[in-house]
Amino acid sequence: MIALLQRVSEASVSVSGEPIARIKHGILALVAIEKGDGLAEVERMAEKIVNFRLFEDSDGKMNRDLAASGGELLLVPQFTLAADTASGNRPSFSGSAEPDAARVHFDALVALIKSRGYPVAAGRFGAAMQVALINEGPVTFSLRVNAAARPS
Repeated sequence: MIALLQRVSEASVSVSGEPIARIKHGILALVAIEKGDGLAEVERMAEKIVNFRLFEDSDGKMNRDLAASGGELLLVPQFTLAADTASGNRPSFSGSAEPDAARVHFDALVALIKSRGYPVAAGRFGAAMQVALINEGPVTFSLRVNAAARPS
């Protein structure tokens, strides 16, 4: 599972010109589900997203997580993050999870983070979305969790 986190002062998602999700200060997380991802990866990614310290403290150091910053979270499914771009000029999506499995795991990620009391908005799986954001910093981090990286 891959997540691209961006610290934002605001972000929104629209589908066919209609706004469906909006946050103010917080994190925009673009999320890709990869083949082999399961509930363990969903749980690890949820923990990483909400606990990742990308907000500045009073000393200007990135020491504050989502809760400490009082921020919101916008999760957007984006299978293209799982593209293999190693050869040629056309991406391969062979590493992306099948759409039905990816939808289940994305929805589980949203539900899990919401169940822990975080303010969460979400894009629409499978839709052609327009994502708007104001990236603060800019601050952007790429996170990855997968079965191979899990400790035994």
